Amino acid sequence: MSTQYQDIIKNGMWANNPALVQLLGLCPLLAVSNSVVNALGLGLATILVLVGSNLTVSLLRNQVIDAIRLPAFVLIIAAFTTCAELLMQAYAYTLYQTLGIFIPLIVTNCIILGRAEGFASKNVPVASLLDGLMMGAGFTSVLLLLGIVRELLGTGTLFANMELLLPFAGGWEIQLWQAESPFLLAILPPGAFLVMGFLIAMKNIIDRKMAEPETSGETAVTGSKRVRVTGQV
Repeated sequence: MSTQYQDIIKNGMWANNPALVQLLGLCPLLAVSNSVVNALGLGLATILVLVGSNLTVSLLRNQVIDAIRLPAFVLIIAAFTTCAELLMQAYAYTLYQTLGIFIPLIVTNCIILGRAEGFASKNVPVASLLDGLMMGAGFTSVLLLLGIVRELLGTGTLFANMELLLPFAGGWEIQLWQAESPFLLAILPPGAFLVMGFLIAMKNIIDRKMAEPETSGETAVTGSKRVRVTGQV
């Protein structure tokens, strides 16, 4: 794998993660991440739109003039968002109703337009496709972490109602403890802000640790003294 593709993977998943570093797409990120199934549903829809729009913009990058570049990009993104919306209506209608307005609002997601303008319009299709996939995967991974933590703290379960997205996942629910009443702070948006803040802090701590120079057990020699002999011994 070339260095360029390695950098694309690293940037999307960690170094330039759209949710933890760029802080883009926070509205849907915080609004629908109260359960794993909601987070995964929105994440998969976002990946589909990112990959499709990045690839299409890259293929058309030399045919679209600057005067209509941004409207053309928005039209492409809207087309793929409509495809994702229709697919969810056809195969996961109940989840589509739960996510509500946040599926069509993918059109206005800053991550997608930013990658189309900042990367796909300047790079070849293969690199653009990989960039869309990795940025979408990085965004979805943060969505899933938020969904896991908030669902666990809020209701004491994991993977509840996964059959709404995956028909074969009806038995995936794990009941870790029996909650008499939901912990509303974790389920409501303020809890999402708190968990998101902890995730960003953890990433910053890890980055700081990785940036520190490795210390060896040996004492480094800082310098040496030179003795000049000017006379006879």
